Amino acid sequence: MQDKILIIGAGPTGLGAAYRLYELKYRNWQIFEKNGYVGGLSASFEDDKGFIWDIGGHVLFSHYKYFDRLLDNILNRDYLEHMRQAYIWIMNSWVPYPFQNNIRYLPKSKVIQCLSGLIQAKSKRSNPHNFEEWIYSVFGYGIARYFMLPHNYKIWAYPLKGMSYDWIAERVSLVDIKKILKNIVFCRDDTNWGPNNNFRFPLKGGTGEIFRRFIPFIKNNLFLGREIIRVNTSHKEIIFKDGHKSNYDFIINTMPLDEFIKRSDLTVFLETVKELRHNSVLVVGIGIRRSCPTNKCWIYFPEDNCPFYRVTYFSNYSPNNTPGGNYYSLMCESAYSEYRPIDKNKIIEETIQGLINTGLLSEGDKERIVSVYLIDAPYAYPVPTLNRDKVLESIQSYLEQNGIYSCGRFGAWRYEIGNMDHCVMQGVRAIDRILRGGCRC
Repeated sequence: MQDKILIIGAGPTGLGAAYRLYELKYRNWQIFEKNGYVGGLSASFEDDKGFIWDIGGHVLFSHYKYFDRLLDNILNRDYLEHMRQAYIWIMNSWVPYPFQNNIRYLPKSKVIQCLSGLIQAKSKRSNPHNFEEWIYSVFGYGIARYFMLPHNYKIWAYPLKGMSYDWIAERVSLVDIKKILKNIVFCRDDTNWGPNNNFRFPLKGGTGEIFRRFIPFIKNNLFLGREIIRVNTSHKEIIFKDGHKSNYDFIINTMPLDEFIKRSDLTVFLETVKELRHNSVLVVGIGIRRSCPTNKCWIYFPEDNCPFYRVTYFSNYSPNNTPGGNYYSLMCESAYSEYRPIDKNKIIEETIQGLINTGLLSEGDKERIVSVYLIDAPYAYPVPTLNRDKVLESIQSYLEQNGIYSCGRFGAWRYEIGNMDHCVMQGVRAIDRILRGGCRC
């Protein structure tokens, strides 16, 4: 008799696990999602004016051949391909991304400060103890002061001294002074760094369309609107908000790990999970009646003249993200936490003013705004705190010994493997581990 596998959450990780079970023709499984839709943080929504909105600026790229084949299967050719056009708005200048490779766009006095800081940092031997110290040791005072420190605080909404830097890998472009000097002398842009310099985007329906297309393969085992309020690990039973119960042999959990522990009988970890920290993000969508003034994809904002850390020209990803006619759309992301509070009642007004302050909109454009859409993502980024890995090791080891595999952006609580491709593959690999003794999530 087949073991019963329950999947908690129909985001990218849960759907990846579900698709793998379908692929392997395994029958004894179910996937439960508390919302009435699939996709998790990668869902998309259409407003009453016909604009499509994502939960933040997602782009589709891959580190895995399996994921590429899966996308080809479910999307066919229903996607567009883009070359990244990303910038930083700073000191009234457009600086191509990544910032540290393109400092030639700054005022000359600031370029000198950035170069001097880089040279001094390279000449010192340092042993940083946290993310802030790592930034100074790698980039020097100038780049740290003008971009890396304010921008990262805006994104994480968490003290950088309380974060580790082990997660960096391909998330931050490191520096080559000789290369930077050549860029300055030869007036050369350096914009090809990173795995997302080319990306795909669904032709229709936003990012969520990717995950809606999983449904035909798994619909007989998919249950929406089913929130789990209790996990009894001693009896291998889950209890739903509506009172129904279901037993299991294995669980693949994708709900935030701290929430899973709080809803379980694993009281021994209740204090431990308090050390897991995350930020939240408010996404303000602005639909405007006029043609898009630029081909940019997204822009970073490190300065304090706006609440958002990133703005995406979402209509440039697909013309179908706007209603038919002469429109374009902006998605503006602002992170908040106990360290960086935001007044949700004022965020729309402050976002529009921030767009004017940074030159993305004019005062006259306010009359052209035809749609405003607000999304609140209480769990947005799992923060890589200094003690995170130690906490995760103790919890995950115990869970796996009890047939529970906690995966995904917040199930695993690892930002560095939180892209869509990473998350889908975590679900796939969790199934392989259960059924085939494959590799770890």
